Amino acid sequence: MLEGREGLIVFPKAFAEGRPWIWRAEFFDAFSYADMALLEQGWAIAYYRLSDMYGCPGAVERMRTFQTYVTGAYELAPKTVLFGFSRGGLYAFNYAAKYPDQVKLLYLDAPVLDMRSWPGGKGAASGGAAEWEECQAVYGELEETESSLKGCSPLDRVEELAAGGIPVLIVAGDADIPLPIEENTLPFEKRYRELGGTIKVIVKPGVGHHPHSLEQPEPILSFIQQYC
Repeated sequence: MLEGREGLIVFPKAFAEGRPWIWRAEFFDAFSYADMALLEQGWAIAYYRLSDMYGCPGAVERMRTFQTYVTGAYELAPKTVLFGFSRGGLYAFNYAAKYPDQVKLLYLDAPVLDMRSWPGGKGAASGGAAEWEECQAVYGELEETESSLKGCSPLDRVEELAAGGIPVLIVAGDADIPLPIEENTLPFEKRYRELGGTIKVIVKPGVGHHPHSLEQPEPILSFIQQYC
């Protein structure tokens, strides 16, 4: 427990050089093909439960506290590789944008990159009423208008991440109904490339929001190894 919230670290049998680690922002152990492969290669896996905070500024500062603690207490590498699945994309992106010197790389999977899309439901996606209420609460009573979300979503802050020079990998299905790639992944990719950012997008034809990741995770591992 750290500041009243659950945290955990899975250690490899033997660390790779530099004691690298990945950090699951949400949904620990879900579709963990890449996680387990990296564990076998000597990476640690970390998780800190900040569920239902939607990557808000308060969550980002708690994440910073967690990273400071685990890198000191367990002598992990100073920089992490953040995994952001679904709404975990909000945590991963916002943390990397605020603290680019603490992050080596982002792997985002079917990520929320525009809260107008989800949970706001302002586009093709239906959104989520309960999740939108939670989001309003943690972001400070956002009103249910498109303009009120301006500046809060990753898609509005791409410049901040690009300025940090962080490589980004996105894996997403082109039949994702809750989080359409046309409202999240694809506009983010376009803008990140325009800004000179390093990004690779793997689109899974005919695949919806689930299943996440790749059962054969070699393309994910290859990208991580290339930049780490």
